[in-house]
Amino acid sequence: MDYNRSLEELEKSLEQLAEDSKDIPILVEGEKDIAALRQLCIKGEIISINSGVSISNFCDWISRNYRKIIILTDWDRKGGQLCRIIKKNLTGRVSLNSTYREIFAKNTTIRTVEGLPSWLTTVREKLNKIK
Repeated sequence: MDYNRSLEELEKSLEQLAEDSKDIPILVEGEKDIAALRQLCIKGEIISINSGVSISNFCDWISRNYRKIIILTDWDRKGGQLCRIIKKNLTGRVSLNSTYREIFAKNTTIRTVEGLPSWLTTVREKLNKIK
């Protein structure tokens, strides 16, 4: 993995995510994901999917309250399944964006949203030692 390129791509994507989140809510799996995104200076609305209601009811609520969403579930097997279920339930009702999820999966060696802050710190430290 080219860590310089990955770090550059990730930082650019996080800046764009911060900008997009001003107008479009982000769906994440849980509270730790919300905390991680806040740590990365994402100030927009972040909604936890694990809110105690069924995915079907959650998607109905989303479709009633939002026109666009960013899906940022983990990029592990469970997160992938969750993303597919949400897309299936919301396609045609809400504009969906899962590109950030794909970018993070491609440019990191981790599998979770909550791991992003520490991964970024570790990579930055590695690259600084090389310089």
